[in-house]
Amino acid sequence: MTSTVLLAEDDRAIRESVVRLLTLEGYQVTAVADGIQALAAIHRERPDCIVLDVMMPGIDGLAVCGVLRAENDRTPILMLTARVETSDRVAGLDAGADDYMVKPFEADELMARLRALLRRAVPVPVPADPPSSRSAPVGGDLIEVADLRIDPTARRVWRHGAEIALSRTEYDLLELLARNAGIVLDHSTVYDRIWGYDFGPGSKNLAVYIGYLRRKLEVEGAPALIHTVRGVGYTLREP
Repeated sequence: MTSTVLLAEDDRAIRESVVRLLTLEGYQVTAVADGIQALAAIHRERPDCIVLDVMMPGIDGLAVCGVLRAENDRTPILMLTARVETSDRVAGLDAGADDYMVKPFEADELMARLRALLRRAVPVPVPADPPSSRSAPVGGDLIEVADLRIDPTARRVWRHGAEIALSRTEYDLLELLARNAGIVLDHSTVYDRIWGYDFGPGSKNLAVYIGYLRRKLEVEGAPALIHTVRGVGYTLREP
């Protein structure tokens, strides 16, 4: 079945170029030029994946992403940004984006990231009456490392009894590390398992996600769980 993509990009040349690329790859594309049009099209068409430029007139990409996540819309979102600072990229992740790319970008990398997002876009059932307690469950098919608990079925995470909100990519990365607790995973392995594509030694994509996960997992007075092994990769282990 043909996957549908919503592209929101105010630069006409980039928008038309990406539309041609996606169409040639077999995607059905709806392209708009600003955030207001993007929200209207998303609510109307319910695309399989969304590509958002950060800087757009009216409502920018970060605001569009925030609105969708507030509506509990979990459609995979790839952010496009001309900003190279880590803080700007983190802002996109904080808004709920699943991945980001810095302009200018290679066509092959864009397609690889879209394919990876679509592969992981498995709908997660939302209970009609969510539980009133947000404390971690006990028992069942849980992954536990120290005071970290992960429920793979519901894709929920707790540390020290408190639930942590994660984006799709953040969750996938944390689950991969937790399932291999105590084992050092090299960069290539993580890129292949999470993104389905090795972006090479010059990419900072993984480092940004690791940093963001560390901040979300921080508990005052508790030791860090994710560790860097210089020149090799990352590991999650008990203190």
